[in-house]
Amino acid sequence: MNAFKALDFYALDDQFSEEERMVRDTVRSWVSERFMPLIMEHYEAGTFPMELVPELGDLGVFGSNLPEKYGCAGLSNVAYGLICQELERGDSGLRSFVSVQGSLVMWPIHEYGSEEQKLEWLPKLASGEAIGCFGLTEPDFGSNPGGMTTVAIPDGDEFVITGRKMWITNGGLSQIAVVWAKCEGVIRGFLVPTSCPGFSAPEQKHKFSLRSSVTSELVLDEVRVPKSAMLPGAKGLRGPLNCLTQARYGISWGAIGAAMAAFDEGLEYSKERIVFDKPLAAFQLPQQKLANMATDITLAQLLSLRLGRLKDQGTMTSQQVSMAKRNNVMKALEATRVVRDMLGANGISLEYQVGRHLCNLESVVTYEGTHDIHTLALGHELTGFPAYR
Repeated sequence: MNAFKALDFYALDDQFSEEERMVRDTVRSWVSERFMPLIMEHYEAGTFPMELVPELGDLGVFGSNLPEKYGCAGLSNVAYGLICQELERGDSGLRSFVSVQGSLVMWPIHEYGSEEQKLEWLPKLASGEAIGCFGLTEPDFGSNPGGMTTVAIPDGDEFVITGRKMWITNGGLSQIAVVWAKCEGVIRGFLVPTSCPGFSAPEQKHKFSLRSSVTSELVLDEVRVPKSAMLPGAKGLRGPLNCLTQARYGISWGAIGAAMAAFDEGLEYSKERIVFDKPLAAFQLPQQKLANMATDITLAQLLSLRLGRLKDQGTMTSQQVSMAKRNNVMKALEATRVVRDMLGANGISLEYQVGRHLCNLESVVTYEGTHDIHTLALGHELTGFPAYR
C-alpha cells in the first residue's frame, strides 16, 4: 500500500494552528502505522481491534475537546475535527468508536451530569479504561426519537427502566450506557452500568457495512438504577438532540477523511494502471472524475473548517451542522462510488480501501440523521415550515 498523500488543494494547512497540525499529523501517523495493517482482517471478521483502545486513550482522542480537569486533552473543536478526519481515513468504524465515546457519552456527562458523575466516569472514559454507548434509537423510532417507548418509572430511591434500543455502536463492548427514557412523560437521560441485572446487549450480525464496528441491540428488562443515575441537566428531547449535534459535527470531518482516502487511492492507481499503452490518468474521463472529486473534497474541507471555527466561538447552530453532515457524507459516498468504478474489478477487493469505505458510508449517510432528514432540517430553517410533520 502506498503512503497516504493528503489532498490540500487550497493550502488549508495555513489556516490551522501549530497544535492543530501536530494533533492531526500524530493521529495520521498512528492510523497509518498501527491501524491500517489490521483493518482488512478485522473488517472481514466483523470485529473491532480492542487491543488498540489503550493506545487511543494515550493519544488523547477520547473526548479530546473536553476540559483537562477530567483527564481530557482540552483541544480546540477544529483539532477534534481533524482527529475525526484522520480516524475515518482509516475506517468509519474507528471514527464511530471514538465519536460515540466522546460526543455521545462523555459530552452529555460533561454537559448534563453532576460533578460526582463527571469525576466518576470522565477520567475512565478518557483513558479507555471504560467504554460507553448511547441508547436513543429504538426499533420503531429512528428519525422520530420523541416517539420512544422506553420508560423509567420511579420506585422509592430507584428508577426501573424498561425498553429496547437498536443500532447501538459499542453496545456489546461498554461498561456504561447513556440511556434515554420517558420518565413521567418527560425524556430524561440515565447512566446505566451494563452489569445491571436485566441489561443485555445482543450483537447485530450479518452487516455489509461498518463491519469493524460492534453494533448491538440494548435490552432493558426492569433494570434498576439509583436516583443518582439520572443526568440532572438534561430534560426533554433537546438533551439527546444536542448530543447528536456534537456527533454530527465530528462526522462532517470524518467523511472528508474517507473521501481523501478514496481520492488518493484512485489517483495513485490511475497513474500506475496502464490501459491502451498509457496510464489511466492520461485519459480525459479519469481526469474529469479526479477534478470533480478534488473540488468536492476541497469544498467539504472549507465547510467543516468554518464550522469548527464557529463551534470554537460558541456560535455554531444545529442547522449549520446539518448542512455540513449532509453535504460532506454524500460527497464522500459519491467519491467512493467513482473510485470503485475507476479501479474496475480491483475495486471490490479488500486489498484496496475504496470498497470498504463505500460500504461504510452507506451507513454514515443514514445514521445521526438521514440525508433526507437533514434536507428537511435545512428546509425548515430556510422557509420556516417544518415539512417533516
